[in-house]
Amino acid sequence: MSSPTDRPHVDPPSPVDLVVFDLGGVLVRIVRSWREAHEGAGLPPHPILDSPAFLAASAEVHRQHQVGTLAFDEWCERVVACSDGAYTVEDAARILDAWSMDEYPGVGGLIEAVHAAGVATAALSNTNPRHWLSLCPEDRVWDRYPSVGRLQSHHASHLMGLMKPDPAIYRALEDATGHRGERILFFDDGEANIEAAQAAGWRAELVDHTGDPAAQMLEALRRHGVC
Repeated sequence: MSSPTDRPHVDPPSPVDLVVFDLGGVLVRIVRSWREAHEGAGLPPHPILDSPAFLAASAEVHRQHQVGTLAFDEWCERVVACSDGAYTVEDAARILDAWSMDEYPGVGGLIEAVHAAGVATAALSNTNPRHWLSLCPEDRVWDRYPSVGRLQSHHASHLMGLMKPDPAIYRALEDATGHRGERILFFDDGEANIEAAQAAGWRAELVDHTGDPAAQMLEALRRHGVC
């Protein structure tokens, strides 16, 4: 019979030094489709919502906006163009402004618990200049999203020129924060983003935006020994 000293030594997992949060679908409630944003903007029903060509074209324009190659005004003009005039510039702006809603309940207390445990926090969001002004205002007065303001650093796709799940964005965040690999715990509501983070060596947990994100993340934080 082997003695305890004969058993191979297994190092305990490294502690988590940084918790990284996606914003939309994790801390902040957002619409999940162009149709929802159209309706949220108070626009009347329109056949454009069922056009595969428009939805594909608008998705590409949205991607360019999120990597910083299109400014807000350019994005609005491109939406008008690919809709063949179904939308005006003002309509496009209203749709974009309808994308983000309120914070999920409990996320502010969750972030405070992470800080109380001595662990750093950051945001890593696929976003655009218009949304970023609301999520991360220049005057640093977070009236609309106070929990986002509690995070210690904020990293946005349009400023980095990269989007999740591009592996380069995870390395860029490591370089920006000085934290690496399994010492980072990441929360996101996109499976592809989670898989890419895991491939980068991060601990990563998928959040179900239809449930209670704060409760899900608290359970994961406990499993990972954060708090």
